[in-house]
Amino acid sequence: MTQLNTLTTFELTVDEGAGERLDVYIASRLGDLSRSTVQKLVEKGNVLVNGRTVRSSYKVRLGDQISICVPASEPTHLTPELIPLDIVYEDQYLLVVNKPRGMTVHPAPGSTHGTLVNAILAYCGDLSGIGGEERPGIVHRLDKDTSGLLVVAKTDVAHQELQQQIQRRTAERHYLVLVWGETRFNKAVVDAPIGRHPTDRQRMAVIKDTERYTAREAITNLTVRNRFRGFTLLEAKLDTGRTHQIRVHCSFIGHPVVGDPVYGAKDRKPPSCYSKQEQAELVALIDSLGGQALHAYRLCFDHPISGERMYFEVPPPREMAMLIEWLEGHSNR
Repeated sequence: MTQLNTLTTFELTVDEGAGERLDVYIASRLGDLSRSTVQKLVEKGNVLVNGRTVRSSYKVRLGDQISICVPASEPTHLTPELIPLDIVYEDQYLLVVNKPRGMTVHPAPGSTHGTLVNAILAYCGDLSGIGGEERPGIVHRLDKDTSGLLVVAKTDVAHQELQQQIQRRTAERHYLVLVWGETRFNKAVVDAPIGRHPTDRQRMAVIKDTERYTAREAITNLTVRNRFRGFTLLEAKLDTGRTHQIRVHCSFIGHPVVGDPVYGAKDRKPPSCYSKQEQAELVALIDSLGGQALHAYRLCFDHPISGERMYFEVPPPREMAMLIEWLEGHSNR
């Protein structure tokens, strides 16, 4: 990556993913440089493949040399909003934030206000422009109803270095996830490609027919932290970062995330091993979650400037902690 006054230039060599559309390939490799942003860059001639301009629909080939020039970000039209933030760490290059459940990370159709980006712009106002006008500083994301740790870049150099750590899998993202059912494994690696659901484009899914449908490699490492009657508390470590990855993979192995309204947990009922009163208490606790029982509790990465290894941990939100505590108290009865 080179910085040339008003341009940031990225160089990619295609060593996997041959046959993918150019815009899809670039967007998946450069994190939060969205597909629509890539398409605009291609249209403006800011993307070259082997020194030539091509269309966004160009199918990349092994060995292709791709150059992407990203203009300096224009003044954002986003509105800074004074929203309380839980800042875990801050310096001149980055922020580490504990995002609450219910907050969208960046503006999108239907969610133009009240996002983490709106809040951060009001807090510091100076963020990396690599993510584009709608996603300044955003290195990686969490679903709206997933809580926990996020790193936000203040400079383009920090942004690019942090994204490269995620791509190289040297940055570590660990989650606590409560799932339905008692798993038969203590440790498991779910290696199953994820793409858009073939018939429901609002959902993601494990794609078995990768020749017919587009899918990206997705790897989730699962470790049992505790077992309860009818439930398991897992630690999930991401090797990749696909949309809804943990939720999709847990559903795929038959243990959907508690409270997940999309991937198989919506209609689950407490098991019959609990009394009627206990089942009612469980239902109330699950309803109080307001989303899936999934929390990004640990984040580790090398500081983009000093190289120092940094570790951050935050406990799960109160509602998730209360549900886990209840299950611990009733698991040995």
